[in-house]
Amino acid sequence: MYKVFIDQWPLIFTDRDDLLTGNLQCDADRVDTLENIDSLIQQATIEKPLYLMCVNPESTFHRLFEKYILIEAAGGIVQCNDLFLVIKRNGFWDIPKGMVDHGESVESACIREITEECGIRGHQIIEPLTQTYHTMKWNGQDALKKTIWFMLSYTGSLQTSPEQSEGITEAVWMKRNDLLSIRNNTYGSINDVLDAFVANS
Repeated sequence: MYKVFIDQWPLIFTDRDDLLTGNLQCDADRVDTLENIDSLIQQATIEKPLYLMCVNPESTFHRLFEKYILIEAAGGIVQCNDLFLVIKRNGFWDIPKGMVDHGESVESACIREITEECGIRGHQIIEPLTQTYHTMKWNGQDALKKTIWFMLSYTGSLQTSPEQSEGITEAVWMKRNDLLSIRNNTYGSINDVLDAFVANS
């Protein structure tokens, strides 16, 4: 199964139809491009995604995104005792992340991007968390961003330095309940990261 946020609308590629009665769905055999189902995609919500019924979800996923530029990114939830690090980017709550440089591992990119966006050092990856996909524009072209997420630990200073050049106005430490409350003002893919965090805690 693949899940992609198309401009914040969730689209799920699946070969299962036994549990989808009453859900928003479409047969992938009738879909040549994502534009074919644009009106259906825009009906999707976080609670009610659009399911694209596929014989082979992986091949359908690659077919529909073959003309998209693939961008790989990495980031994660940093925990310090009972606090968790989040940022506010362009008015929305977010979790620090960024693009993987050429020749760089996703783990190294995760550590580096958190340092650059939040100004902390010494954080360490504990375990993988999840991965998300969302569409975006990159240099005027359609792009698909794949982000690998991790859980990290940290024991240093709580002082942060938000990377304002990246639109980050805040980098703050939150209690667990406050972290989960950012759902009301964040991106669709971040909600999936929070779901993975809850499932793994």
